[in-house]
Amino acid sequence: MIPLDKIDTMHNRLTLNYIAERADAYKPKPRTTYKMIKEYIIEKYGFKVHTAYIAEVKRSLGLPMYDAPNAVETLKNPRKHPTPVQVDAIKDALTHFEII
Repeated sequence: MIPLDKIDTMHNRLTLNYIAERADAYKPKPRTTYKMIKEYIIEKYGFKVHTAYIAEVKRSLGLPMYDAPNAVETLKNPRKHPTPVQVDAIKDALTHFEII
């Protein structure tokens, strides 16, 4: 509900000051990066996880993924999969950053 003092009753529109106040108050949620997830896991669990493991867990949860501009069609080495402990740590980090 918009307070009546914020409405220009003569012209029946919102005042620019009210719009500016709302714009200043709006703070979008910062994007969570893989680096932030990795740092959280290192601090809390004491081990490192590869970004491919984070991507694999995100894919398994059905979270949105972006196409990597540096992706290759065929891998040189077979892809390794994260251990259950690593999967739990990644899920905890995703929950911490409110992604899931």
